[in-house]
Amino acid sequence: MSETNEPKNSDALTPSELKLIFDEPKQKVKPPKHFADLDPAGRKELALELGIPAFRANQVATHFFTHHNDDTESWSDIPKDMRALMAEKFTPKLITLVRTIECDGGTTRKDLWRLHDGVLVESVLMRYSDRTTVCISSQAGCGMNCPFCATGQGGLTRNLTAGEITAQVVAAARICDSGALPGGPTRLSNVVFMGMGEPLANYNAVIRTVRNITAPQPDGLGIGARSVTVSTVGLVNGIEKLMQEDIPVTLAVSLHTPDDELRDSLVPINSRWKVKEVLTAADNYAQKTGRRYSIEYALIRDINDQAWRADLLGRLLKNRNAHVNLIPLNPTPGSKWTASRPSDEATFVSTLESYGVPVTVRDTRGREIDGACGQLAAAELIK
Repeated sequence: MSETNEPKNSDALTPSELKLIFDEPKQKVKPPKHFADLDPAGRKELALELGIPAFRANQVATHFFTHHNDDTESWSDIPKDMRALMAEKFTPKLITLVRTIECDGGTTRKDLWRLHDGVLVESVLMRYSDRTTVCISSQAGCGMNCPFCATGQGGLTRNLTAGEITAQVVAAARICDSGALPGGPTRLSNVVFMGMGEPLANYNAVIRTVRNITAPQPDGLGIGARSVTVSTVGLVNGIEKLMQEDIPVTLAVSLHTPDDELRDSLVPINSRWKVKEVLTAADNYAQKTGRRYSIEYALIRDINDQAWRADLLGRLLKNRNAHVNLIPLNPTPGSKWTASRPSDEATFVSTLESYGVPVTVRDTRGREIDGACGQLAAAELIK
């Protein structure tokens, strides 16, 4: 992380740099294949390849996606002599709970998961009065190198598979079913891809997961696409691909500043796609899907919270189908980056509102439980 606030060189990333960001990191042992990595037709094909009737794939899907149950020994509709094979070939264990920490009276919980190769990722489950949301990770680490982000500071370890990402959602749904959250059993209603990683840099696995989430039961979890949010720091090519999927998820763009000079430093991929290009891609997405997009803006004291930047952002967004989420920065230990002063935050809000731009200050859940992405995993690694 740079020790000054000077912007980095704004020249476009080289092909080799882009390759490091977008290529699948090499890994010694691939994660076990899970039936959530496959589409419904592929699941039936797998069953037939194993000498199992195709309808068994539907039974697996019902247990996993409808009942959130991956314990094959409890599947009474599956013959006992078939359950071990099902466990190995259809639902191998992909994530193991390492640690859970809670705050907000138990309505916010962060779960730390260990994957098959020892890699750590995080998810956060949040119960509100009108919804229950899980924030999930799509990569172990992140290659976007944003200096104020705990995950970005650690770099990219590897992409997660669709099975590993989906397993986080199913685990959250199981927790909701169990009544472990205050208020008793509830339904998981919203999923946001805002945990560790850049979702659109792991495009295929993320889209398979989105389909697993939104497909009607038993082929998926049956959560409406409008209740799913996919975030990006501004990978224009990924936004363009997402636009063609005909899945009207909410797009969230992590902008963090309206000017290219600072954004080249705060969000290094900006050296490839500038602010206006990112907003144009988001506009096209909104026009194609009919969905208003979200602008995520982490307010960082004396870095991007000046009144003139609020004014510039307001002028950029005033005629766009966008909503701004202002995020008081959740600082990481030892970091020079910290949240804005309340007075600067209030000025930022009023300036955007003066342009008619819808704006919300995000509820700062999880501050006392290493709430920023990557903090809990980093703490576990240095134990």
